[in-house]
Amino acid sequence: MRRLVVPVIVLVAVLLLGARRLGPLPALGAFLEPAHGVWALARGSGTASDAAAEVSGLGDTVRVVYDDRAVPHVFAANELDAYRALGYVVARDRLFQLYLQTMAATGRLTEIAGAQALPLDREMRRLGLPRAAERKVAAAQADGPVMRIAAAYAEGVNAYVDAMPRAALPLEFRLLGVTPPRWRPIDSYHLLNRMGWTLASISLEHDRARAAALVGDSAAAALFPDATPIQEPSQPNGAHQARVDRRRLPPPGTPDSTALVTAQALEAFAPERLLADAARDDEPRSMASNNWAVSPRRTAAGHALLAGDPHLDLTLPSIWYEAHLVVPSTLDAYGVTIPGAPAIVIGFNRDVAWTFTNTGADVMDLYAEQVDDVRHPARYMLDGAWRPLERRVEAYRGRGGEVLATDTVYYTHRGPMRLARGRWLSMRWTVLEGGRELAGFADGMRARSAEEFQRVMSASYEAPAQNMLAADRGGHIAIRSTGRFPIRAGDGDGARIRDGRLSASDWRGALAVPDYPQAADPAQGYLASANQQPVDPATTRQWWGGSYDPWRAMRINTLLRADSSVTPDAMRRYQTDRGSARADLFAPYFVEAARRVLARREPGASDALANGAKVLAGWNRRYERGDRHAVVFEAAMRLLAARTWDELRGADGARVTPPSAVLAALLADSSSVWWDDRTTPALERRDDILASSLEDAFTESVRAHGAPDSEGWRWDHVQHAAAKHVLQLPALSALDLPPNGGPETLSPTAGSGVHGASWRMVVELGPQVRAWVTYPGGQSGDPASARYRDHLPTWTAGELEPARVPATARSLDAAQRSGSLLLSPARRPR
Repeated sequence: MRRLVVPVIVLVAVLLLGARRLGPLPALGAFLEPAHGVWALARGSGTASDAAAEVSGLGDTVRVVYDDRAVPHVFAANELDAYRALGYVVARDRLFQLYLQTMAATGRLTEIAGAQALPLDREMRRLGLPRAAERKVAAAQADGPVMRIAAAYAEGVNAYVDAMPRAALPLEFRLLGVTPPRWRPIDSYHLLNRMGWTLASISLEHDRARAAALVGDSAAAALFPDATPIQEPSQPNGAHQARVDRRRLPPPGTPDSTALVTAQALEAFAPERLLADAARDDEPRSMASNNWAVSPRRTAAGHALLAGDPHLDLTLPSIWYEAHLVVPSTLDAYGVTIPGAPAIVIGFNRDVAWTFTNTGADVMDLYAEQVDDVRHPARYMLDGAWRPLERRVEAYRGRGGEVLATDTVYYTHRGPMRLARGRWLSMRWTVLEGGRELAGFADGMRARSAEEFQRVMSASYEAPAQNMLAADRGGHIAIRSTGRFPIRAGDGDGARIRDGRLSASDWRGALAVPDYPQAADPAQGYLASANQQPVDPATTRQWWGGSYDPWRAMRINTLLRADSSVTPDAMRRYQTDRGSARADLFAPYFVEAARRVLARREPGASDALANGAKVLAGWNRRYERGDRHAVVFEAAMRLLAARTWDELRGADGARVTPPSAVLAALLADSSSVWWDDRTTPALERRDDILASSLEDAFTESVRAHGAPDSEGWRWDHVQHAAAKHVLQLPALSALDLPPNGGPETLSPTAGSGVHGASWRMVVELGPQVRAWVTYPGGQSGDPASARYRDHLPTWTAGELEPARVPATARSLDAAQRSGSLLLSPARRPR
């Protein structure tokens, strides 16, 4: 009897467990069910060799041919059908990514992750991003070109969701126990807003305010300047090398007691990722990107060349999805789209190539508001009269639909308000406005010249501001910092909190296109941008404050100045060039300081300093994977910044660190009071701090990694890149990838290694446009697919693969095909 009863009890228990959720896990019965559960994914992974489907709204048949890199080539009779097909193929390969991005952008992650996601959701909604998308859709004409594009894309996504067999449900949906919802046209707007948030930065003004609370306003303004002290702008200034403006820094002054309040107010609107990164000295605080173009007279073949590699989060699946859209006599664009965006965002057509880097200009302003009731405001004061506040209640729901929390977000005519240390602040931000960016992308894909591309993008594109680089088959190259750049009252400074009681504090408009930083066919024969200040402040009357970085721009310009016969392969090599302008500037100072300090010491008194100097003196200042010198340099740079800026450490231990370009400019002033380390009784000068930093860096490196000739000193043992799964699941991630560079190199790898080149492209604009591309990941979002991470070997090797750009559906040879898809108009039910 026992032999019968026990198995029955076990069976009942298994059935009960299989039917119920286990905390955050799905019901195991459905998850493990043989025919349609997770096992079906392995059987169905990969692109079917031949498939067919019906799509509602299609005007004609669309043929999709997948090449041997799993890139879909979409051949449609009209543009809207091409967007429907793009939505379908993106959903087919990246459905969970579409879903997760929407949940993140709309502040609804708690519905799949519970209360632990509440801080992330609150940030999205308190910044007003979902509301902004709603307003943009409401302002767009329902039958206008932008909404027609977004609606067509949504029809394609939903056609796949509707027809998707149960066995094809992506793994992540199964793990979370949810099903994919319908895609809406507004979701494309949510995606673009999310990208605006990703590329936002107010770190300069935030750090300046925190510094002012410690060392006074004058010193803080010099430590965190609007004008970067190293100038290598994307709009050429006529110089033949980078200019270093070496100004004497004012000494620390009387702390500004109000500045800390300002800093904390800025933190109320700062993206959480910036505040988190600020807490780590070794973590990049902003996304970095490179692009450059070379005129025909400086290329080996006499054709214009363009290179682009935007640096974003490295994820699996990738941020980008590769595709090719063809509509006869109308559209023929190849490149990458962001899943959810109905466009080729970066790429080329038969005449023009284009790519972007982030401008970094300050386009977010804060205003101190007066309200009628601090705790429960209903009105705000403007020009002596009360105005009603818009009140929006945000409810955050859990996995079962229960309300976890609610927020009341108030809005003035400028934007959302936040309460910071007893006072209400409102924010105006260009990302919350605009709304015609999709029209810009659509027009840009059809451009026939670099000039036309810049013109149509400037007519529609507002945010986030981008350095848009283009080159064409006519041999022209052009760059323009494109977006909406506000004109502010008074001196135009956007780095301070303005008086919200006065309409005179509002923006006066926006810069006209001729006032944007830009250049076309420059005398130097090339153009380059890498998140540096786009225009030399000495050549403009406009205020161009923001967060900028000169080092990669310096390196690109050095390489391009030295090569008057550039080839596509040289462009490829430059993308992963391991040289460092930052190391070129700082390393000799370390070595010379060590030599002078050692000359004052007794022989043998400091073997660590002598050995550290020997390491750096023998370094070619390249971050090769097998290099055993960079580890000491990076440790010395970290210690140098900590000791030089010891005045910027607060009582709570938190520290703000000025940009390394400011530290570079300070090197010319060997007796500046900033070199003195207040934690020691001695009065240090520049050489003392440089030498002590190098000495301790060598000792620290030996302690952490062993002897200098050991494997532990290899750069690829110290630093790694990492592409993490979108749910941060280690088993589905690619961790410990070898680095292609170091901090501030053209392919930067630093900190946790999760930021890097998310797409690399080189295009030659000859009689026949040719391109070479890669990205870290693969076309499929299915971890069981061979296409999930098949591009990683190429990406880590710094290589590129030829892009296949067939003119017709029959142009690809059989060996170049991996599948096909026939999309037909949905038949109406009888």
